[in-house]
Amino acid sequence: MYSLISAIIITKNEEKNIYKCLKSLTWVDEIIILDSGSNDKTLEIAKQFGNVKIYINKEWQGFGIQKNLALQYTKYDWILSIDADEIVSPNLADAVQKAINKDIKSIQDTMYNIHRINYFCRKKVKFSGWQNDKIIRVFNKKYAKFSEDKVHEKVLSLEKHSDKIKVLCLKGYLHHYTYTSFEQVLDKINNYSTLGAEQLHKINKKSSFMHAFLHGLSAFYKSYILKLGFLDGSIGFNIAKMNSLASYYKYIKLNLLNKNNKTLN
Repeated sequence: MYSLISAIIITKNEEKNIYKCLKSLTWVDEIIILDSGSNDKTLEIAKQFGNVKIYINKEWQGFGIQKNLALQYTKYDWILSIDADEIVSPNLADAVQKAINKDIKSIQDTMYNIHRINYFCRKKVKFSGWQNDKIIRVFNKKYAKFSEDKVHEKVLSLEKHSDKIKVLCLKGYLHHYTYTSFEQVLDKINNYSTLGAEQLHKINKKSSFMHAFLHGLSAFYKSYILKLGFLDGSIGFNIAKMNSLASYYKYIKLNLLNKNNKTLN
């Protein structure tokens, strides 16, 4: 018996990325796009692909909740989760298909890590903490789902299966074209720092100006020195600066949330 697979993608204004992403997924049995309110050509482009089903949810509550909602629309148990700025290599596509059909009964409770090659403003990143990047993206929805984190969500085993889940790593690569311009970097620093602050506020974390300053300084040091960002040249410096600013603003915004006790706009 052949295992079928559903790919899920959450989108908003991804017209620059979505065609190449979907082009790399023509081998999957269905693609679920859950859009949160695109006002560009994202959905128009997506409709060109016959195996795509489009749903809309504008009530954004964070990445984890949005991806779990996308799971509810899938027809098949095996899931490939991919972002709109990612492209599946042919070798990875082959590895996924072989893995989920190797021995259907014995691998149902297995989740699969995928190696990612990351690009910053179209340049390949070799260090800066982005080397050896592996992330769980293939799993059976009967055994796992996403955490409900607003940002940096993870695939987690369902509680009743937590002692059974195995994690293996697939061959092939996922090409991640993150941050194609510095305008996008600034937008994501703002958006992710807000989501991160709200997430910390929800669990009653505290912050201050000094706390934020030290977190920002530490983030730069870890990325540029400890994770060898300096070997990536100017790209490594910009990544370290981005990490520093994102961390600094996350804790500044957390401090404001604690003072105002309301959601940031």
